[in-house]
Amino acid sequence: MKQLLDAFPAARIAVVGDFFLDKYLVIDPYLAEVSIETGLEAFQVVGKRISPGAAGTVTSNLRALGVGTVLAVGVIGDDGEGYELKQGLSRTGVDSAHLLPSPDIFTPTYTKPMRILSGGGEAEMNRVDIKNRKRLLPELEQAVIAELRAVTPEVDAVIIADQVQEEDFGVVTGAVRGELAALAETHPDVVFFADSRLRIGRFRNAILKPNKHEATAAVKPDFAGEVTAEVGLESGAALFAKTGKPVYLTLSEDGLAVFTRDGLFRVPAVRVEGEIDIVGAGDSCTAGVVSALCAGADYQEAGLVGNLVASITVQQLGTTGTASPAQVYERFVERFGSE
Repeated sequence: MKQLLDAFPAARIAVVGDFFLDKYLVIDPYLAEVSIETGLEAFQVVGKRISPGAAGTVTSNLRALGVGTVLAVGVIGDDGEGYELKQGLSRTGVDSAHLLPSPDIFTPTYTKPMRILSGGGEAEMNRVDIKNRKRLLPELEQAVIAELRAVTPEVDAVIIADQVQEEDFGVVTGAVRGELAALAETHPDVVFFADSRLRIGRFRNAILKPNKHEATAAVKPDFAGEVTAEVGLESGAALFAKTGKPVYLTLSEDGLAVFTRDGLFRVPAVRVEGEIDIVGAGDSCTAGVVSALCAGADYQEAGLVGNLVASITVQQLGTTGTASPAQVYERFVERFGSE
C-alpha cells in the first residue's frame, strides 16, 4: 500500500467532462430584512464557500491524493462563475489550460443557500441551478476533441466525467465519446475510465464505473422491477460481456464488484461509524481507483484503494470531501493491520 501511495506523485491524469461550480452561500436568518420594493424577505449572506464540482470533485480528490499532474479538459462559460471555478481549480493545483472559456455557454453552477441553525450547523435551502439548456455548439465540441488529442499522449490516464443528463448538452457529446473511444484504441497504455449518469453503456474501449441502477439501465432498458444487488451483478456481468473492458460496479454498503477477464472480484466496503455524507463518494472512489491503476495496482487492489478513499470522504459532513495519502494509509492499517 505504501509503495502504491508513494507512486501517486509521478502520475499524470487528465479529467474530461462537465466541470461545475459549487457555490455555498451561508445565510444568517437573524439578519433577515424585508425588501422595500417587493415586501419579501431578503436573505442575508454572511459567508461564501466555492469549490469545483462534478468533474472538479474528481480533480480535487486526485490532487489531495498527491497525484502530481492533473489536467482539466472541457469548456465552461466566459463568466463570473467560470472565473471562480478556475480560481478553485488553481487553489488545488489543477492545470486548467485545457478548460476553454466560451461566451456562448454558462458555467454550470449549483448555488446552495445554507441557513445557519440556532443550535449550530447549517441546513441547505432550495438550490439554484445554472445549466445550459441547449446542445453544445459543434465548434466547442471540436475544440474539446482537439484538446483531448493534444493531452492524451502526455498522460497516464483519462477520466471521463459525464455529469449532464440531457443528451449532448454537456461536454461529453456523442462526437466526443467517439473520439475518446478512438484515442483509447490508439493509446493502449493510457487508462481510460468512464463514469456517466445516464450513458455508461455507450462508452467503448474504457473501464466503466456504474452503480447498479446505471448498469441495469444500460443493459436492461425496459427493466421495471426492483434493482437489487443481484440484478446489479447480473447487469454488471452483461455490461462487461458487451464491452470487454473491466467494470467497477458500485454497490454502496456492499462495496465493489470488479468484472475482469480474470473473473469477478468482490472488494468489500470499508465500514465507518457515525454520521456520513455520501455526496461526492463516487468521485472520490474514482480518483482512488485510477490513481492506484497508474501506480501499478491490479484491478482488485485499485478497487480497495477506491473504497478506502471513499470511506474517508463520506465522514466529512456538509462538504465534498477529499482524502490524503496519509489518511488512506492510516485507514488501511486500521482496518487490515498490515502493509
